[in-house]
Amino acid sequence: MSSGMHGASRQALSSVRDRLTALASETDPSAMSALGEGLLSVVRLLDREGNLRRTLGDPALDPQAKQQLVDGLLASQLDSGALGLLKEVVAQRWSSARALVDAVEVLGVTAVFHVAESAGELDDVEDELFRFARTLSREPELRAVLTDRSLEVERKQALIDGLLDGKVKAGTKRIVQALVITPRGRTIEGGLEQYAALAADIRSRTLATVTTAVPLDDSQRERLTASLSAQLGRQVQLQSEVDPRVVGGVLVRLGDEVIDGSTKHRLAEARRRLS
Repeated sequence: MSSGMHGASRQALSSVRDRLTALASETDPSAMSALGEGLLSVVRLLDREGNLRRTLGDPALDPQAKQQLVDGLLASQLDSGALGLLKEVVAQRWSSARALVDAVEVLGVTAVFHVAESAGELDDVEDELFRFARTLSREPELRAVLTDRSLEVERKQALIDGLLDGKVKAGTKRIVQALVITPRGRTIEGGLEQYAALAADIRSRTLATVTTAVPLDDSQRERLTASLSAQLGRQVQLQSEVDPRVVGGVLVRLGDEVIDGSTKHRLAEARRRLS
């Protein structure tokens, strides 16, 4: 989402995220849920309506005029929290229309995460997003259906209901829905990993994906988490997966950075040096 933002957009996103954090501390979960729903509906609208997206993201236009446009179009459709935050977003300076929509999406998803956190479910939601991404990687037929552009939105929502109702937290299902309905050029797996990292960021943690040939036990997870946290100077949230191709050792992914300590990697490196 926000990883490709330029300086001005990063500053603007930081400002509106701080505002959302303040709102979350003084807003009850039902109101925060409505705020998140409202912002995610705006993402879908802006993804569909190119002219509106470009107008609201145009840095040359007067911020007050853009706020008035938002009022005229959406005041009757959004709750006061979502409307107020959206007006703050369009008043900021963004490097592109895409960056503005990224910001609205980040805020909507973050609002869902704040609701999950207030219910003590944020860790579960983060883990479920990661697991669902891995499920899609293993089941190409399911992935193909969920990414089929010709399939009606209602059909996709019904499919998600059947897959996830009663099996995951409400926040997890809402996030999956948002991404399946409005992928915005991403793979579902890529988007889910972005969202899981955003969930970790709420608690000032770095999301580390660790791949091993065999499952880690609790003691190994604790030692690896402590080691990575010490190296990074920041609390790490560990997500683990098993892949026999790793052979031995561990493969750690921290955002775009990969730390490959696997036997497979060491053998490949040895072969490279010999050649």
